[in-house]
Amino acid sequence: MTKTACDPLLPRNASPGRPKDLEKRAAILDAAKRLFPEQGFDGTSMDAIATAAGVSKLTVYSHFNDKESLFIEAIRDRCDEQLPVSMFDAAVSGDVSDQLMPIARAFFGLVASPPSIAMHRLLTAGTKTSDKLARLFWKVGPVRAQEGFACFLQRADEAGKLQVADPMRAASQFFSLLKGELHLQMTMGCCEKLSDAMIEEHLVATVDTFVRAYQRR
Repeated sequence: MTKTACDPLLPRNASPGRPKDLEKRAAILDAAKRLFPEQGFDGTSMDAIATAAGVSKLTVYSHFNDKESLFIEAIRDRCDEQLPVSMFDAAVSGDVSDQLMPIARAFFGLVASPPSIAMHRLLTAGTKTSDKLARLFWKVGPVRAQEGFACFLQRADEAGKLQVADPMRAASQFFSLLKGELHLQMTMGCCEKLSDAMIEEHLVATVDTFVRAYQRR
């Protein structure tokens, strides 16, 4: 079985500093998470982020060296909010499908959210800037989630719940199944608003398919 490096996945600690400094950092990140998807990377200035956060431009640079650094931290923070790494740290017990469903809901909720759809369009625009940002995004977004979930799958294999020879490949397949045609339709703007029941039906079917594919033989 292809193994992965599965050290405990702990949430990132906030930058050291006084509570007021941490509040300002959080305000800057909130502004960045809102403005980058709305206005794009090139269309979002550090001045605009400072104004939206209610801080000075100097304060923004005191927390983040440049716009690229802020962009990547905003992506990482968004992922930590909606798909926290702690979800992948749980011990494998009981019905594995019951443990996969919360992960499926969190992942789909993240990639199908309007800011994520807008970000996806930004990163696939095919410009020189978008190509560079996409490579940076890939490391703190998809790779982070895939590595964390691969560790969960490795533990599921060791616990006898699933039979997973290549956890990283299986993790990629799971997330690809979750996105499916629905995510493509969303990014193309040709998908009507999905009801909660429709989304749940899609997630249940995906988890069932995945578990059947990797059940122990």
